[in-house]
Formats: sequence, C-alpha cells, structure tokens
Amino acid sequence: MSYDISTYPQTNPEAAPGHPGNTTPEQEDKVEQLRSELIEAGYTERLDHACLLRFLRARKFDVVKAKEMFINCEKWRTDFGVDEISMTFVYSEKPEITKFYPQYYHKIDIAGRPVYIEQLGKINLTEMHKITTAERMTQNLVYEYERFVSPRLPACSRKEGKLIETSCTILDLKGIGISSISSVYGYLKQASTIGQDYYPERMGTLVMINAPWGFASAFKLVKPLLDEVTVKKINILGSDYQKVLLELIPAENLPTQFGGTCECPGGCELSDQGPWKLAEYSGETTVATVTASAPAPVPGHAV
Repeated sequence: MSYDISTYPQTNPEAAPGHPGNTTPEQEDKVEQLRSELIEAGYTERLDHACLLRFLRARKFDVVKAKEMFINCEKWRTDFGVDEISMTFVYSEKPEITKFYPQYYHKIDIAGRPVYIEQLGKINLTEMHKITTAERMTQNLVYEYERFVSPRLPACSRKEGKLIETSCTILDLKGIGISSISSVYGYLKQASTIGQDYYPERMGTLVMINAPWGFASAFKLVKPLLDEVTVKKINILGSDYQKVLLELIPAENLPTQFGGTCECPGGCELSDQGPWKLAEYSGETTVATVTASAPAPVPGHAV
C-alpha cells in the first residue's frame, strides 16, 4: 500500500542530505521501520515518506525517539482538536489583533518558500486580551500552521516543480525590550514548543532584523546549546538588513516597510498573497482530475 499518493512534487533535486530526494539506503530503511512500527501501534495517518523523514531528522534518525515524538504529536492533535480547528476555526478578530501583533504569510522567497513575518516589537498582550483570549490566539497559531502545511506548501511545490517543505521567516525585533519580552514570554514559549514538537523541520531560514544592541552577542552564548543545522538557518541583523532580505526575497514580494516594493491593497499583513491564492497552483483542478481518474485511496492514507 502506498502512503505517498499526492498531487504535488514529493522530491527536491536540490535537497539537503536526509531530505526527500537525497537519502541513503540506511535512512530509507529507517523510514520503513518507523512506518511499520507506527502501523503496528495503530496509526494510519501522516505516514507518508516526507512526514516520517521530518520526524527522523528531528531526532537524528533515531527510530525510537522519532516514534516517541510522532506518537506525542498525534496525542496532542487529538487532545487539542487540531482537525476540527483546521476545518472550522474562524479568527474574525484578526484585523484588530494585527494592529497589536502583526504575524502573517506573504508571498514567497527566491527558493519558492512561503515567507512568514512576525513583528515581535509590536506585541501588546494587554490590548490583545481586550479583543480575544489566549485560547483563541493559540488556536489561530495552530490553524495557521495547518494552512502552512496545506494549502501553502503544496501550492508552492506545484509552482516550483519540486517539493517545498519549509518557510523563510522574518522576525522583526524593532521596539522590543526586556519588559516587553518578559510580558509575552509565556505565549512565545508556547508558540515555540508547538512549532518544534508538533511541526518539526519546517523552518528553512530565520532572519532576525532590527536586533537590539547586545542581542547578537547574547545569542553567541546560546549557540553552543543549539543544533549545528539550526544555527546555520539563523541570521541576526541590526537596522541595516535590507540588502540581506532582498537577496532572499524578490523586491516585489517584500513589503515596502522592509525595503521591498510590495503594497497590497488593504495592507500586506491581511492579504495572504501567494501561490496558494492562484487556481493554477491551489490544486483544486488537479484534485478533481485525480479523483475522477483514480481509485479512491484507502481510508486513513495520506493524500
């Protein structure tokens, strides 16, 4: 039985070691071992090749640890009601919330990855809690992760003609200080935990801009505690960041406030522009064709 029925590319010719399209026979054996053990344990979803590779990479291809991580993730998905959130959640207060915490996906970088932007220095939890609740903020975070997994990544993969698995993230630290960090530490820690534990290996490049004085020096103390691969993904910049961003992101895809030329009607923060908004990449036509021409997949298989 195949767990890799899909309507978008599943490999990338430029893939790094351990990624789909660039694996060793030993790594492939571990994918099969992990899948077999999970099936035996009663799991039937998210067993496709790319997903299992992500959990294995996150645990250095230790099958025992990857299996534990996967099972913990599935338990969290059930307990938190992720499937229901992905289908029914509506964050109607987002236009107001965005004034106090801009966080959004906006177009793609030169590698075809979705660009995700957060302006941490603008966070005002006091004002946000007048509009929404901590629970709904977390639900929205999960909802956006689910939409990142689909439809955003599949649409980008179709556009680029290769598997796109990660994002290009911009964290704007302008205006951030010790007092503001301490007030939102709990939320940021929770958001970070959800990303690392339940959506592993999704960060491609992380650029921190407008880093306050001393931030880069402080990060050097933390670097030895981080995985070498993770460290290579992080770039910390001060206020002179435009050149680096424009090497990563086409000017027409980067909002003007960060040195680009994009000015979406109504603001880039709420536009959600990207290949996922275009019918030719959204997969709707492709899915309809596959449904009409192929046998129905076995229930529980990833599609």
